[in-house]
Amino acid sequence: QVQLVESGGGLVQPGGSLRLSCVASGNFYNIPTMAWYRQFPGNYREFVAAMVSGGGSNVADSVKGRFAISRDNAKNTAYLQMNNLKPEDTAVYICKFTVRKNAGRPTTDYWGQGTRVTVSS
Repeated sequence: QVQLVESGGGLVQPGGSLRLSCVASGNFYNIPTMAWYRQFPGNYREFVAAMVSGGGSNVADSVKGRFAISRDNAKNTAYLQMNNLKPEDTAVYICKFTVRKNAGRPTTDYWGQGTRVTVSS
């Protein structure tokens, strides 16, 4: 079984920064895509950013220029650097990894439990 664990959330003032981490554990071959989503009250979930193993990335327009995704393939870890945070960034941030458990086999999506980010003065 593959497990994802996020960390790095918390309370921050507007204009502040946080760095989230998501690490995968378990048995698998590789992780083609690592992504971050965020969930707002009412369970609306929004795409934030994603990065493929080769380094290409995509960031949502709502956070472009403020958030950046990176990954460490050797550590099976994704990071989300969040700068100039705004109150509307308040949400639960959840990572999703697209995992290939064995070479040549289809991939499966795994989700973490989420880490809460609150932006407030």
